[in-house]
Amino acid sequence: MINFKYKPTVGMYGEGEVVMARNKHPEQTVEKILAVSERLFIERGYDKTTIQNIIDELQLSKGAIYHHFKSKEEILEAIIAAKADRERALMYRLMENTRGANAKDKARKMLALHFTGSTVIYDGSMSDMLSSQMKDPQFIAAGLKSCVMEDAPEIAALFRAGIEDGSIQTDYPLEYAEIFMLLVSIWSKPILFNRNKEQTKRRLEALQALMKGAGVDVLSDEAIERLTEFYDEVGYFRE
Repeated sequence: MINFKYKPTVGMYGEGEVVMARNKHPEQTVEKILAVSERLFIERGYDKTTIQNIIDELQLSKGAIYHHFKSKEEILEAIIAAKADRERALMYRLMENTRGANAKDKARKMLALHFTGSTVIYDGSMSDMLSSQMKDPQFIAAGLKSCVMEDAPEIAALFRAGIEDGSIQTDYPLEYAEIFMLLVSIWSKPILFNRNKEQTKRRLEALQALMKGAGVDVLSDEAIERLTEFYDEVGYFRE
């Protein structure tokens, strides 16, 4: 999933009240900026929220804001990055804890659970915030790089386990892990390409057929249904 280099210094933000930070605790200031900004982006809409709105709500000086973030766009990137990092952490936990008859079975179960678990992290408010970033090529490039450099090696390890137990047949575990992550995380995402539900499901089915033909049959019908439902719930489809 899409990720950025910037990460909040501590914990998760946006849950409950965030205490006003003092200078000796800059990470608390960052947490509060992100929490308040996300709330304003949701309530007002990203495009209609200004840096001045954020400053007024926080009751901080401009200098305090710009010390941590250069722009409203950078604040949004940090919000999305935190959500993406939590989704990645969820995927890694599922890889560790999901059990299956073999590696392929484990991968199929893990992906179905992961696509359901994503609804805990992303909600309908993300549609508006992500839409505002779709015109930024750097945003898309960051997502592509994250898929290849961070997510694919973890998935490739699972594919290699499948090669060892005979449930997966491919000479290219890393390369197919990269293809899979790029297509499921970027190419299949309807909000990026203004696709409707039917168009999105056909692309997921095409990805399923591609992986199966390559000997890496890890995308189940259940996973496709769950991911399609998730996209519907968070408002990613364009009818």
